[in-house]
This record gives sequence, structure tokens and C-alpha cells, in this order.
Amino acid sequence: MPGHDIIVIGTSAGGLRALGAIFSNLHTQINAVFFVVQHLAADQPSILPQILEDVGCLPASHPADGEKIQTGRIYIAPPDHHLLVNSGFMRVVRGPQENRFRPAIDALFRSAARTYGTRVVGIILTGYLDDGTVGLQAVKKRGGVAVVQDPNEAEYPSMAKSALRYVKVDHCLPLAEIPDLLVRLAKIPPAKEELYPVTKEIEIESNITEQAINTKEFLENVEQIGTRTTYGCPECGGSIWQIGTEEPLRFRCHIGHSFTADIFLSEQTQNVENALWSAVRAMEEKVTFSRQMAERMKNYNLQQAATKYEDHAQSLDEEVSLIREIILNGFATKRTIAEDYQEPQE
Repeated sequence: MPGHDIIVIGTSAGGLRALGAIFSNLHTQINAVFFVVQHLAADQPSILPQILEDVGCLPASHPADGEKIQTGRIYIAPPDHHLLVNSGFMRVVRGPQENRFRPAIDALFRSAARTYGTRVVGIILTGYLDDGTVGLQAVKKRGGVAVVQDPNEAEYPSMAKSALRYVKVDHCLPLAEIPDLLVRLAKIPPAKEELYPVTKEIEIESNITEQAINTKEFLENVEQIGTRTTYGCPECGGSIWQIGTEEPLRFRCHIGHSFTADIFLSEQTQNVENALWSAVRAMEEKVTFSRQMAERMKNYNLQQAATKYEDHAQSLDEEVSLIREIILNGFATKRTIAEDYQEPQE
């Protein structure tokens, strides 16, 4: 009988060092398979599999879509692709971003929880903001084990703190103790899976990420797990549903983009700033054109018309200055509320 042999790991900033610490100290005979999401730049190649192979004893790779799962390996999400776990094989897809990320930790954890239930161990390591919290909740709902790096030693503690805040975590440990824990868990038979059935929410959201449903099915399904709001998606402008009532509050659009509340507010803030800069650009073009027209009127000795154009340009100039002040004082000099929220609590 398998133990807790499906191990999913999520990390972001500081993750390379944390992953190295785990895999360099991991027992070579562990009877488990590892799936890793490390937030990566979408336009840069990744050498993370080579790095983890060099520091540890397990083979590591970026899997291909549809590749079969083999025990005793590390599978790492490739840049700009979600890594999803199905029964016996993996999906590697460019589904909608979740919390601004692709690959997203939540997407991996949710898919593993749906497919392997009580056999899953979910691990959240160092990183910014809160990707992974919702995924770890899914692992717990399906009877899996939740592990979080001790935020006191994490290079960037925000992800760990968010998980501890919203998830009933089973183990909160320093990196040095995680490998031995995983070896022990891999030998312990998991709980009966029928005690932790797949929730409608996990099933539907997994299908959305995998793009396994059409538009009609999406609208029918998302209405079952969410409430339509008056907001627009900050990524694509589409309709937004609030998903469930649990904390953290979260949203998903009809395309599939997903946000926790803090990231959603941060995205709205960025969109407002972008819109204001667009207004500044358009108004400055109008100022320049008005002054060009004023000069032309002067050349034709039409002083009254020239004065009107010049007055209009001056008025626009003053309005542009006000908008610039709003941008610089209200946006550029502030951290986002999401970042403030994740600051260490005294």
C-alpha cells in the first residue's frame, strides 16, 4: 500500500536555496515522486532541473505534456506553463494565470489533491505574497498533509505566513528537518480516501486550469461555486465571480484568471495607474497640438484665435500636473496593500 508518496512543493523568491537544502539532504531510497513549482521568468530558460540533480541524488526534469509519472523523480514546472497532476501522467499547459503566475503553485496543488487525495504532501517554502495558500487548503480538504517552512528562517516569509494564517498546517519546520519528515511520511499509509471526497470547487477549478471545459460548461459550473460580481477582471476585463466564502477571499474570471483578494486589489491599483498615465499622454499630445495651432494663428495675424488655443493649452497643462501629482503621490511612492499586509506582525 502506498504511503504519502505524492509530494508537491511550491516556492518563489529564495526558492533555489530552499529546494537545494531539501534535495541535497533527502534519502535516495524514498518511495515518492516530487512535483515542484518555482516562480520563474516566462521568457528565460530554466536550469533548475540540472541544479537539483547536481545537489541531490534524484533525477530531475521539466516534463512534457502527457508524460507518465515515475516514482523517484523530481518534476519541475517549465517556465510559463502550469504543471498539473493527473492519474499516472502530467499535463503541462499554458492555462490562465493564477495570482499573476504561470506556473502557479495553487494549480499544481489543486490538481494533485483532486487526483491523489490523502496520498499528497503539500509543502510551502519561502516566497512573496500568498500563492500556494489556496492550493494547500485543497490538499487538506482531500485529507493530505500540509507542511510549511518555518517563516522565522525563510528568506522571504510571506508565503509561509499566509499558509499558516489560513490553513490548518500539520508541520511547520525548518528546512533541515523537512527531508526526514518526508521519508517518514512516505512509509505511513494515508487515510481512507473515501473520507475526503473531491469537492465540486476543486473539480471545477481543476478543469478550468486544464482548459478541459468549454465556455458554456464554464459558465454553468462557475455559477455553482461562485457569485457573479460587478467587477471586471484586471487581466482581461472579463466578468468576475467570487469563489466561495472562505478566507482568503478570492475571485475568478470567465476566462479563468484567478486572484486572491490582495492580488486582485493590487492589480486594480496598477490598472488605475496605467489608465492615468494614458490620460497624461493623451492630454500632453493635446497641449502640444494646441500650442502648434496657436503659433499658426499668430502667423496669420489671428491673435484672438491664437489666444484661445494658448489658453486651452495652459488649462490642460494645469490638469496634467494634477494627474501627475496623483500618480506620483498616490501610486509610485507606495507599496501595494498586498505587500503591506504580508509584512511581519510585531
